[in-house]
Amino acid sequence: MPFIMKNILLCCCLNLSFLFGQFSYPAEDFLGGGIGYSPMYIKLDSLPGASYLTNLGLNPDNFDDPLVIHGGEGFAHVTGRWRIGGYAGMGRTSTSTIPEVMIFIDANSNGTWDEGELSKTYDEFVNPSISANFTFLLGAASVEYVMPLLQDLELSAGALMGLGRAGMAINQTSSNPKWSQVFSNVYGSLDSTTGALYYGVTADEYENPTYIRPGPVPGLLRDVSSAFFNFQPYVAVKWQFLERLGLRISVGFNKGTVSAGSWKLNGKTTIDDSPTSALAGVAFRTMFYIGL
Repeated sequence: MPFIMKNILLCCCLNLSFLFGQFSYPAEDFLGGGIGYSPMYIKLDSLPGASYLTNLGLNPDNFDDPLVIHGGEGFAHVTGRWRIGGYAGMGRTSTSTIPEVMIFIDANSNGTWDEGELSKTYDEFVNPSISANFTFLLGAASVEYVMPLLQDLELSAGALMGLGRAGMAINQTSSNPKWSQVFSNVYGSLDSTTGALYYGVTADEYENPTYIRPGPVPGLLRDVSSAFFNFQPYVAVKWQFLERLGLRISVGFNKGTVSAGSWKLNGKTTIDDSPTSALAGVAFRTMFYIGL
């Protein structure tokens, strides 16, 4: 009996030593890194400006949810159990429509149809198309603390911090444009010899010049965008399933805020009355990497 008890005690001690050895791996500093493709899925609470799209006949519910951001990620150990990295990616989603068109006689010249004004269906072959594209760009650095679980399995906690850019582009096209029309000058005719632009006006405008406006164009594009600081705390699990290949899964919460008055039209004109917009939501990121 004492011999059996000694064997049982010895086996228990060996098993406990092995178990604690696994969960404390590694006991010393370790190095390594990796790089790979890392798509991010963000379920944003709302898209900036999406509520106004119904005025154009667009349905904001047709945007992708969650938003998929295709990007790349890299990481490297620096000291102890601290790891740094970087992420860069871009996502895009769109919605579009071709509305039924009614033409009417604008009797009071107010630009809108009023009850009683003569109208009929526009049944020509070409109808205008309206589309909206939302883009999300992100470039960020990461810092995290690694907690090894098993020899090839790690848990880490950290945060992505960097700059993002969000944009909503509204494209209204009257018909399919021709290639030559895309490069035509909509303000008049250009003298190739002198470089002067000749702009046609009426006799009254010639005597009293007013604003220079473009002529008829096949389409109209408006793009509102802004840069912002993005912060995303997360927890991640890293599994090294082969010697040089591994899988990393991260779950976090994305938080970005565009300040009021920061939106710009077509990248240059500030929209002073633009509201504060939040780009917040749960984020899920996967990464197949090459490295250690």
